[in-house]
Amino acid sequence: MNIFVAKLNYSTDEDSLRDLFERFGSVDSVKVIMDRETGRSKGFGFVEMTNDDDGLIAIEELNDSDFEGRSIVVKKAEPRSNDRGGGGGWR
Repeated sequence: MNIFVAKLNYSTDEDSLRDLFERFGSVDSVKVIMDRETGRSKGFGFVEMTNDDDGLIAIEELNDSDFEGRSIVVKKAEPRSNDRGGGGGWR
């Protein structure tokens, strides 16, 4: 299960996020999204859990909980849409 985590403390790293979620089950991968220009965290990330049931429990337990001084948002990640907007066209 892919889980979206928002409102992270900007100092949160992938290891601490992994540790948080491993209390609920096996974690396949963790990614904290970084700003390309500044190298600083954007304050959100994704956690991939092996078992969907463990993922649902983690979401229920961790959403609106305090983690590293911030009240985090935790929910099931939505698939990325192909309609990403952006880019102008020819005129």
